[in-house]
Amino acid sequence: MTDTTPPPFFKTGLKPATRFAIFALSSVILMLADARFGYLDPLRQVLAVIVNPLQHAVNAPVRLAGQVGAFFVTQGRLRLENDELKEARLRLSGQLMEFQALQAENAHLRALFKARERYGTRVTLAEILYSERDPFARKIIIDRGSLHHVVPGQVVVDEVGVVGQVTRVYPGVSEVTLITDKNQAVPVQNLRNGLRAVVFGSGQDGSLTVPFMPIHADLQPGDQLVTSGLDGIYPPGLPVATVLRVERNAAYPFARITCLPVAGVDRHRQVLVLASLAPAPPPRPQPVEVSRGKR
Repeated sequence: MTDTTPPPFFKTGLKPATRFAIFALSSVILMLADARFGYLDPLRQVLAVIVNPLQHAVNAPVRLAGQVGAFFVTQGRLRLENDELKEARLRLSGQLMEFQALQAENAHLRALFKARERYGTRVTLAEILYSERDPFARKIIIDRGSLHHVVPGQVVVDEVGVVGQVTRVYPGVSEVTLITDKNQAVPVQNLRNGLRAVVFGSGQDGSLTVPFMPIHADLQPGDQLVTSGLDGIYPPGLPVATVLRVERNAAYPFARITCLPVAGVDRHRQVLVLASLAPAPPPRPQPVEVSRGKR
């Protein structure tokens, strides 16, 4: 029958109690010597140098996990801050555009109020509601009508010059035909030499033309054209257009003259409606001489 009991741990030597006492006493002596004289400092430094790479290797996964977590947290925070900054930029951009629009409108209104004093006649401030839907017409609708004493034929201007003419009147709104409409004509006069002409709208690119002008007519680029007042509708001296090009061809009897309107016909929201000119007095009837026959 075999013996299955394990062999004793210490087969020879001192007893365990004696060994424990020796090791305990040695430990106490080493601790006292180290505390009093520092004999183990070199050994401790050597062990620290040996253990330091192991500590770094053990702490590397923990440190890497912390860095990865911090990276994703930072990325999420940066993305959130970036979205907030984009939203704030869009909001501020919209407010800036609104402020610039209000600033431009305010400047335009101040110029209109100054123009009221310059025109001298009774004027009505009107706001453009919308443009006509006909792509071949240059017409706008303003928020003044017969209830505001607006009548057909009145001249519409801005702070610079002529915009158009009232062609239809309703109780609350009116239709204004711009001077760039192809069916609109304005009698003008050249400020430089007094030459009279009639300006028509082209109806396409916002320009004006002066048809039926002889090729030898004294018109030059840069000439200022103002209303002549000969038609009894437009007051004299209102700026209308500036001559842009003058094309002369000996093969044609008339020059091709292109002008640009002075007023902002397609830019502003507010305009002035000038009061109608006083109608010219009717001509006096000429006395009829009755010849008496000889008796």
